[in-house]
Amino acid sequence: MRFFFLLIFSFNLLFSAANTSLEQQYRDAKIDFLKASLKDNDDEKITELQKIIDLGKKLKKDTRPDEKKLEVLRSKNLGKPITKNNTKSNQTQNVQSQTKSEEKKNSQNILHSIKSVYTSNNTVIIDFNVDISQNDVKYFKLNPNPTYRDVFDINGYFKDAVNTKLSLDEVENIVVGQNQPNVLRIVFSNKTSPNITYTISKRQIVITINGNSSNKKVSKQEIKNEPKQTSSQNKTNSKQNSEVTTKATTPTKVVTPKNSINKTIVIDAGHGGDDVGAVGPNKRYEKVINLNVAKYLESILKQRGYKVYLTRSTDVFIKVMDRTVLANEKNADLFISIHTNSMPKEKANGTSGIETFFLSPARSERAKKVAALENKDDIREMNESSKSAFLESLNRPRITASHKFAIDVQSGLLQAARTKYKDVNDSGVKEGPFWVLVGAQMPSILIEVGFISHPEESRRLYEKDYQQLLANGIANGVDSYFSKNP
Repeated sequence: MRFFFLLIFSFNLLFSAANTSLEQQYRDAKIDFLKASLKDNDDEKITELQKIIDLGKKLKKDTRPDEKKLEVLRSKNLGKPITKNNTKSNQTQNVQSQTKSEEKKNSQNILHSIKSVYTSNNTVIIDFNVDISQNDVKYFKLNPNPTYRDVFDINGYFKDAVNTKLSLDEVENIVVGQNQPNVLRIVFSNKTSPNITYTISKRQIVITINGNSSNKKVSKQEIKNEPKQTSSQNKTNSKQNSEVTTKATTPTKVVTPKNSINKTIVIDAGHGGDDVGAVGPNKRYEKVINLNVAKYLESILKQRGYKVYLTRSTDVFIKVMDRTVLANEKNADLFISIHTNSMPKEKANGTSGIETFFLSPARSERAKKVAALENKDDIREMNESSKSAFLESLNRPRITASHKFAIDVQSGLLQAARTKYKDVNDSGVKEGPFWVLVGAQMPSILIEVGFISHPEESRRLYEKDYQQLLANGIANGVDSYFSKNP
């Protein structure tokens, strides 16, 4: 009997090892397909897609989307039109009809859904898709038995409630759950009664632990005093864009994680050489700002114990496809691409602020426009099919990690910048199809440190002190990310 169990155990180990090997081959085939898509080489794409399909079937994955892509590519190469199957067409129409019906049925849930729940320093932040009010929040305490529990019932549906794990140094335990279909519950548990306050500002609730105020409700005056957008253009953007807005909290001392000595970071200064990037008043060039901030960031991170590499340390141009090669070769833990934003002349005076992007299929027109500006010199030969193939093949865990990293960096940037200029606008964290991030095999973000087209912000961005402030803010964001994701 013992021999029998040993035999089964050995078989399971072998099967697990074989399956892991297949998974690695499957991931490698996906990466090779991305590379072929970058080169727009149909022959290579067909070869890699066939590998993906064969390996996918062995791993019992749904290969139908890849098979459809392969059919399209082969038909394109043969010069034959793709024949449409009426039955499939009818099935598709039925599915679309059902989807529309479901969307209409659940429109209220979608309208009032919660976009994200995350922590920043000593706060828990809940972002919504719509404006909210005091009536959407119910706060109460439960008697200690044996722990103190502070409970928030928040109107809204959060699809990721089950998978959301929050932690703060000031609280022993935080539980997030969908208490009812349209009520999200967040419970803070502690042996001692924590001092908790919260503020409401349009589409966001910020719950602060150990805040100075003991008043749990927010007055209208407090809401009015929340940081405002600097322009009507930004207000419009905040409604249209799919973004995660992070309000700056009171600046706190950032402690560099003990494991920083084991972390490698690659910093990419956007543009360079003949590609000057955006141009601001008085012929201020984006490439200059990007490189200066990158160098200051390199210095700060090295002082904190990180291993740091620059994609460029001088005024040279590097192709987008080559920028992440260094990061992958160095087996980097993070990739940071630094850029400066711009607006057309008619909107230049009214648009300013800092925003951070992570790679994902863009859901807002604003993100698409920004991405188009950054991508235009490097992927002009890529067709829409190739671009779509990239986005469909993105690694979801890496997107999630990049999203978290972007939130921490955006928060760090705002805190640092506002120590000198209180009016720095928070343009949020957004997703977008930035091809400079595609090749990175680690969490990666693209930062727009400000608008070079805005007269005042352009002047600040050329200041040495402000560039150093921005670099320090990014470094604090890096520390914050690693403290939560060792």
